Amino acid sequence: MAVQQNKVSKSRRNMRRAHDALVAANPNECPSCGELKRPHHVCPSCGHYADREVVAAADEIDLDDDAA
Repeated sequence: MAVQQNKVSKSRRNMRRAHDALVAANPNECPSCGELKRPHHVCPSCGHYADREVVAAADEIDLDDDAA
């Protein structure tokens, strides 16, 4: 079983954890629809990436008609 050799003070422990904070998101504006999206990701609202449609939008696909 691991046992510490010397007590680590609260100050030293917190200094070690000083770089563990989360970084805020960096959203970019989608060039086709203007919504905010993550950089280098497909736009969740319109489905475009690099000025071309990659994913069909949800309103274009009617899943209710196919299931019935």
